[in-house]
Amino acid sequence: MPRKVVFPRSLQYLLAIAEHGSFTRAAEALHVSQPSLSQQIKQLEELLQSPLLDRTGRTVRLTDAGEVYVRHARRAWGELDAGTRAIHDMQDLSRGSLRLGWNPITDYLTCSLLVEFNSLYPGITLSTLEMPQDDIEAAVADDHIDVGITFRHPARSKATRSGEIETTLLFEESLCLAVGNAHPRAGQQDRLDAQEFGQESLVLLNRDFALRRHVDGYCLEHGIVPRTVMETNSLSVIIEMLQVGPLASVLPKTIVRSQCGLYAIDLTPRLPQKAITVITRKGGYKSPACLAFTALASDWSVRRTKEIPVRRRRPCPLAEEYHQPKGSQLQAKH
Repeated sequence: MPRKVVFPRSLQYLLAIAEHGSFTRAAEALHVSQPSLSQQIKQLEELLQSPLLDRTGRTVRLTDAGEVYVRHARRAWGELDAGTRAIHDMQDLSRGSLRLGWNPITDYLTCSLLVEFNSLYPGITLSTLEMPQDDIEAAVADDHIDVGITFRHPARSKATRSGEIETTLLFEESLCLAVGNAHPRAGQQDRLDAQEFGQESLVLLNRDFALRRHVDGYCLEHGIVPRTVMETNSLSVIIEMLQVGPLASVLPKTIVRSQCGLYAIDLTPRLPQKAITVITRKGGYKSPACLAFTALASDWSVRRTKEIPVRRRRPCPLAEEYHQPKGSQLQAKH
């Protein structure tokens, strides 16, 4: 039980026994005596007129009645926990917390939003979790996180659990072929047709992530069998591979343009645009921190195109080598 919540002692004891499968271990975890714990459970069973625990085996198990009662007790604990958070999240935002879920793409595209939020509300503790798209939606719907930032097709911007999710569009993002200095197409201005794209050796996110599913859908639509030579769950790995080798990838243009030594090449037919959205739980409690974040996100999305990407300042070791005349490269090596 991670948070101090006003909760009946007998129910705390029952949940602890259900978790540990033992009166002894539950008593140790709660720092109470075993007789005291046993007495509380006995009184609870007498009150309910039903045995909640089966004590006949080597471990203590819940009875059928106990399973039902514990399920309701845990739900009640969650509601009380939400109430505790509501009280602690001060209206003036001088303190509080915000749980945010995002994926590797929205991490890169919206990192400056988090910097601005932290600057405006330094008393708010921001906890971020990186996860696949479907997991973000489930975590918001189940109240495991307060807000999610997702990456999907604009025409399908409603969440898969739309009955439980509120969606706010921040902006739309174009996808492109991304290559680095070591790639033969570095600096190419002409569009690349779909069949030429099918000949590129690609490093892509794995199929847990929405961007990969968008790429696979594009290839299927245009009869392409992609040459995927490397899969990863890290966008940073993809960027590093492009910066030091001849592989290609599919990335949002904003990310490509903010990275030293990367080039964006448009495809024909075009890759579809994607929507960056903020999602929250429909009808659920929204803390002052959550409301402040969603309001700031909407304002930030209007201003974001005027911002200078911070990541472009990172030095690229290949940039000078691949942009020097050949003679100067040879001279540098000797």
